[in-house]
Amino acid sequence: MDLTLESGVRDLPGIGDTRARGLEKLGLATVGDLLGYYPRDYEDRRQICTIREAPEGRAVCVRAMVAESPRHSMIRKGLELTKVKAVDQWATVEITFFNQSYVKNNLIPGETYLFYGAVQGSGHRRTMTNPAFEREDRQRFTGRIMPIYPLTTGISNNLLAGLTLRCVEQCAHLLPETLPFSVRQEHNLAAVEFSAKNIHFPQSEEALDLARRRLIFEELFYLACGLALLRDRREVRPGRTFLPQPEEAFLRLLPFAPTGAQRRVMAEIAADLTSGRPMNRLVQGDVGSGKTMVAAYAAWLAAKSGVQSAMMAPTELLAQQHLETMTGFLSGAGLRVALLTGSMKAAEKRKVKAALADGSIDLVVGTHAVLSQGVDFADLGLVITDEQHRFGVEQRAQLAGKGERDGMSPHVLVMSATPIPRTLALIIYGDLDVSVIDELPPGRTPVETFLVGEDKRQRIYTFIRRQVAGGRQVYIVCPAVEESQSDGDNPILLDEANRPPKPAPGFADLKAVTAYAKELQEQVFPDLRVDFVHGKRKPKEKEAAMAAFAAGKTDILVATTVIEVGVDVPNANLILVENADRFGLSQLHQLRGRVGRGKWQSYCILLTANRNPDTRARLKVLTQTTDGFRISEEDLKLRGPGDFFGKRQHGLPQLRMADLAGDTRVLREAQDAAKQLLASDPELEQPEHRPVLERVQALFDRHGDSMN
Repeated sequence: MDLTLESGVRDLPGIGDTRARGLEKLGLATVGDLLGYYPRDYEDRRQICTIREAPEGRAVCVRAMVAESPRHSMIRKGLELTKVKAVDQWATVEITFFNQSYVKNNLIPGETYLFYGAVQGSGHRRTMTNPAFEREDRQRFTGRIMPIYPLTTGISNNLLAGLTLRCVEQCAHLLPETLPFSVRQEHNLAAVEFSAKNIHFPQSEEALDLARRRLIFEELFYLACGLALLRDRREVRPGRTFLPQPEEAFLRLLPFAPTGAQRRVMAEIAADLTSGRPMNRLVQGDVGSGKTMVAAYAAWLAAKSGVQSAMMAPTELLAQQHLETMTGFLSGAGLRVALLTGSMKAAEKRKVKAALADGSIDLVVGTHAVLSQGVDFADLGLVITDEQHRFGVEQRAQLAGKGERDGMSPHVLVMSATPIPRTLALIIYGDLDVSVIDELPPGRTPVETFLVGEDKRQRIYTFIRRQVAGGRQVYIVCPAVEESQSDGDNPILLDEANRPPKPAPGFADLKAVTAYAKELQEQVFPDLRVDFVHGKRKPKEKEAAMAAFAAGKTDILVATTVIEVGVDVPNANLILVENADRFGLSQLHQLRGRVGRGKWQSYCILLTANRNPDTRARLKVLTQTTDGFRISEEDLKLRGPGDFFGKRQHGLPQLRMADLAGDTRVLREAQDAAKQLLASDPELEQPEHRPVLERVQALFDRHGDSMN
């Protein structure tokens, strides 16, 4: 049957229910999906050698004839060997296959094959192990550049490559050309059919480069168009126009002088709030950089214009902390600040809700309770969310929806302590303007960071005891593998390539965190107060454990990454991270931000048994700088954009081809091209631009940010 881009994978030969389910796990349901599923790597199988000429230890193709029937033997349970001798005019090679019994029927004496793999030995004693092979007269995957795809159980690379080859041969010409001709011409971009063929089965390195550049540009171009359209539509809608206020009147409320970076961001916020369009601004800054003070300034401007503000934090403890900080900043100006959380008594909640509804509260600080039904505002004009990536686009919109009035949207301010490279921020927070507080207040002592091996464990325990004896408190963070994490535990980047052969005792699951805390309490620190917290504890238990630590009732808190965003505990001055190699650099930097908040020198100890030089070099970055933005750039280089936070909650499209760390030049080109196109046709209404609009809509609709 003739294939189309919409043909299902079951229409392809050899695909039954089991393989179809495996392909669906990879997101492959149609021929079009297969064409858009790009290789992760390539093998150059073009060099064809004689047995004698094959370089030792480097993979090449060897042309040889099978000289005898393959010999099959069972060495032990779970280990089968198949051996065969192959020859050419000048030499012999002994080929061994492990656990591939099917080859005894596939290698026929007297037939010539191309074997792809590394040849070992020299002279007349040459060997190969587990090579890929094909009959010379049925060549598909030898003598060419071979794609290597991301796989899943039951789907081999040969199967996927075979399916894709068929789709490329029969359907690449059906792919619509959606990039405008003028854009392709100006940026020297290959045609879509050429790109589809050569991204999967490149004719040459040059053809692969052309295909890759076209597909990266295309992806970033549609993304840039979509983000620009989102931003333009937002700006078309009117926003509240706040009254300009003299900045000095707010500065008199503060017990300190703000940094230059804080002053710059305050000016950006004031310009937004008085512009007549809705503010949608992300304020990024390291822990301690003063984001909350900037948020207080925005709430002060709102109150001066007679409207209310709402601030949402991810935990009750953090909400309580923000309440105290905001009250300290704003009470001098007569602003009325209140708390609203799920654990408050019903009578207290009713009182706060009534005050919000009649306008007698200027700023409410709370958790998800602020989103609940029955919470109504007299006039909500400003929404502030802390650690946006924990709420998600929908929840932010839900809270903003409570402030819709006369067709006008409330202003939105998002605070994040996760330093994100600016290129990545453009993608993650595509509908937000980005402000950066890149300066810490004077007098803050940097956290001293050390990378140590397992052999120093006893010395670390002695150091912990010394800190507690001095009246301080300690965090100990254990990694949790992804399979055992719940919503409260951030998925961690596991260092797959450099994973140690044996993790430190008992860190495989959440029970282990509990067991380790028990071991510390009973065997290591029997005279100290040890508690634990992780995402699978009940929310009330979790909050109680954090509250006890904040109140100084616990000396050592053993935790998973649930403490990454937590309450401010100035008395905690040491954090020990077990198996530090299993975390991304940005996450380690976030964890380090739990200490260094008080007047004492603080320490972060990264403990790992991993001796891999690349892993240790990666972790060394933390010992050399406390600049979160530099660390995040390093993380992006090492990890790629991937999923920078673990769980994706922001809803914007993921990139399949583009690498934001390496493709910044193409990103700029694509953004310029998108800007130029939209300047000439702001709504993409011209017939030649309709395909662009359709691609943009499909891209964003698939990820929950409808363009309609």
